[in-house]
Amino acid sequence: MEPGKLKRVILGLAIIAFGALTLFLSTSVLLDLFGIRERESPYVPAVVVANLIASLLYLPAGAGLLMKRRWSALLLATAVVVLLVGALLLAQHIITGGAYRTATLGALTFRTLLTSAFYIIAHRALRLSHQPATLPNP
Repeated sequence: MEPGKLKRVILGLAIIAFGALTLFLSTSVLLDLFGIRERESPYVPAVVVANLIASLLYLPAGAGLLMKRRWSALLLATAVVVLLVGALLLAQHIITGGAYRTATLGALTFRTLLTSAFYIIAHRALRLSHQPATLPNP
C-alpha cells in the first residue's frame, strides 16, 4: 500500500461527509427548510453564506483527495479563507449591534480550525503520495 493512502481515503470521506452535512444545514437555514431557520435564529446571513461556500468547496476537495489530486488541498485552503472572511463579517455584524447567537462564535471557530486541520493533513498526505521513488545509486 502506498504511503498515506489510508489516511488520505479516510480524510477524503470525512471531508465529503462534513461537506454534505454543512451543505444541508446551510441551505436549510437559507431556504427555511424543516424549521431550522427558526431554531437557528437570529442567524447571520454572511456566516451562513460562508458556510455554504465552504461546503461547496469541501465536496470536490474530498473527492480530489480520493483521486489523489493536489488541487484538493488548494480547495481546502480556499475554504479556510472563506471562513475567515465570514468571521470578519461576523465581527463587523457584532460591532454594529447586529443580533447573533453566541453559539455562532464557537461554531465558526470550530469549523475554521477543523478546516485548517483538514488542509494541513491533506497537504501532507498528498505530498507523501506524490514523492518520487528513490532509486539506489549504482
